[in-house]
Amino acid sequence: MLKLEDVIRAYHHGYFPMGDPDDGNVYWCRPYRRAVFPLDSYRPSRVVRRLVRDGAFEVALDRDFASVIHSCARPRCNEKETWISEDIIAVYIELHELGLAHSVECYDEQGLAGGLYGIAIGGAFFGESMFFNRPNASKVAFDGLVTHLRKQKYELLDAQIMNPHLRMLGAVEISHEEYLRLLYGAMHKKIRFF
Repeated sequence: MLKLEDVIRAYHHGYFPMGDPDDGNVYWCRPYRRAVFPLDSYRPSRVVRRLVRDGAFEVALDRDFASVIHSCARPRCNEKETWISEDIIAVYIELHELGLAHSVECYDEQGLAGGLYGIAIGGAFFGESMFFNRPNASKVAFDGLVTHLRKQKYELLDAQIMNPHLRMLGAVEISHEEYLRLLYGAMHKKIRFF
């Protein structure tokens, strides 16, 4: 059983939980190389800039956290399983109720078009997962997150494990040692998400 206090403690030490789709157990990850987004050098793509300028999506914060995490938990195209287990969903909804987990959503005339969720502690935001129901909605949600984190003076945007999508959005990989240095510096900042 995943416990709230264990999740919070894990983030303070560079770990994050993942559910095993085979047995439902949760295990702790601490990658040797960490994907992070340099907040000061992030630049949205031309497509994202156009969508934001044209108001293609309404971007909101924490409007419907439960729908976002459940949408993120759906298996991706060409995949049969997900690492976001029911235990993880339950604990992150509890973290949201405590003001530690947050979502960024994109809406259009059809409803929830895409979004992402993560954990905010001190000056660090730990991105967990994103999804889209309409093309580019998750990218616009990500742009909304970066804009918000910059405004609030966050120092670290952790993307955890590199993949082609994160690299395309501007993530870079750093060593575990460099990540811990950034993490410990950011965690002690007194920054509020709102």
